[in-house]
Amino acid sequence: MKKLRDRYSRQVDVEEVLLDASNIPAFNYARMEGKRELPIAKRSVWTIGALFFIIVAVFFMQIYSLQIVKGEEYLKIAENNSVDKALIIAERGVVYDRRGEMMIWNEVDESGEYDFPIRAYTNRAGLGQVLGYVSYPKKDARGFFFRTDYLGRSGVELAYDDLLKGNNGSKIVQVDALSDVISEFAIDAPVSGGELDLSIDAELSEAMYDIIATSTIQAGFRSGAGAIMDVHTGEIIALTSFPSYDPEVMADGDDIELIQQYNNDPQMPFLNKVIGGAYTPGSIVKPFVAYGALENHIIDPNKVVYSNGTLTIPNPYNPSQPSYFNDWRAHGAMTMREAIAFSSNIYFYIIGGGLPDIAAPQAGIDSAMQGLGITKMAANYRRFGMGEKTGIPLAQEQAGVVPDPAWKEEVFHDDWRLGDTYFTAIGQFGFLATPIQMLRAYGALANGGTLINPHVIKGEVGESKDIGLNPDYLQIIHEGMRKTVVYNGGTARGLERKDVAVAAKSGTAEIGAGNAYVNSWAAGFWPYEDPQYAFILMMDKAPRANRLGATTIMGQVFEWMSQNRPEYLGLEAEEVAEGE
Repeated sequence: MKKLRDRYSRQVDVEEVLLDASNIPAFNYARMEGKRELPIAKRSVWTIGALFFIIVAVFFMQIYSLQIVKGEEYLKIAENNSVDKALIIAERGVVYDRRGEMMIWNEVDESGEYDFPIRAYTNRAGLGQVLGYVSYPKKDARGFFFRTDYLGRSGVELAYDDLLKGNNGSKIVQVDALSDVISEFAIDAPVSGGELDLSIDAELSEAMYDIIATSTIQAGFRSGAGAIMDVHTGEIIALTSFPSYDPEVMADGDDIELIQQYNNDPQMPFLNKVIGGAYTPGSIVKPFVAYGALENHIIDPNKVVYSNGTLTIPNPYNPSQPSYFNDWRAHGAMTMREAIAFSSNIYFYIIGGGLPDIAAPQAGIDSAMQGLGITKMAANYRRFGMGEKTGIPLAQEQAGVVPDPAWKEEVFHDDWRLGDTYFTAIGQFGFLATPIQMLRAYGALANGGTLINPHVIKGEVGESKDIGLNPDYLQIIHEGMRKTVVYNGGTARGLERKDVAVAAKSGTAEIGAGNAYVNSWAAGFWPYEDPQYAFILMMDKAPRANRLGATTIMGQVFEWMSQNRPEYLGLEAEEVAEGE
């Protein structure tokens, strides 16, 4: 039995496998001979098995956690790695001129710098300050938009930013592992900005700009500006300021050298001189002084006043040092209409500031004459909108200055004198006006007394107020302005035309140290019989010796209109052809 048990037993006894050292006289201990070999203990096997089980269990638990417990969360993360929500920048509104020509529109950026529409501007000259420019949406270094809208910076781009601005949309973009776009589709479509129809005739404005630019170079003016307005609606038909700038350069912002030239240019191309330039107006204020004198019964319009070229006013404090007030020439005898036509300074000194008895004979007057005085004169100027903003919805507008005793005290800490009143009556001293102010004022003279706010939107009517002008007095002013154009010796002869009757007033304002420079103005309206449009043109700072005046320059604008826009002159094309 023992032999059978031993034969089939799975257990091996120790003594059956170990050799007795006495039976083997020599062992090679280096080769582990004679060493006892023990079997692996059951405890060790169970320990190793338990560790293996734990490792496998943890592995499967982690898989369960990743796929079952947190599966949805990690699925979203995985999807976001390949699908993104992106912004769609809305197109800004298109801007047209009054004839339907595109002034500002949108284009694809062919350079690839921008992944949204960029603004494109007309290449017509002289419209930079009117149209303005925008700043584009901006991205940070990671490619995320931190500014998501276009920002209007000047001109109509700024004034009508809310109208032109669209509503941005969004889209889903799918990309591969290399971030290349696989597909995209909009989930919120963008809404483009509103369109804008300007009242401005771009081609007429460009023509006026070119004429002003050529004249500036020819006569040595520093700069110039001009505008035309519908006297019944306030619509600005033409507006330009020389020099101008390229709006696309400013919107793009990459041409740093040219932008720096703009900034450093003493001719100030960024300044819209029609609304933001305040200049000494000179004699173009005389029709308003004349109206004030009529309304306050200062003088009969038919009363004759004499100008010998100089008015001498005695000095009561120092008789040996009288004050001399010069006319620009000796005009001789004249009534109010001729005084406007010839632009006599002495006539307007007298009706503005009065004349003491001792000086009356110089003017052919029997006795002392009371003038408007500075209080009434300043109030009359302000009545026509001088010294205040017109309300045109373009940035940079200045209010100008109507001098009076309070202003002089504040600025110079000095008393007001008779000479100050005299010079204020001819648009000198501290008087400053913007071209748009004077355009608005002449519009009121033309339309019978409605002071209307100018604007640049086609079809709109500007806010207005009736300033209560007497039509009989207005007629006298109109007649004087018409004589300015048609009389021999009239100061606006450059505006006489066969195709349309123009009423106008010129102005030459002395400026600078020693009155070495002049500003030249032309202001008026047409047609004389039934005024529809008022105009203003200002040429800034030419040498006093210059003989090219603003009325001659404005005459070239009328000639251009006669050939290219006869409808503004009340003409048909056939009439223009017949007159050639």
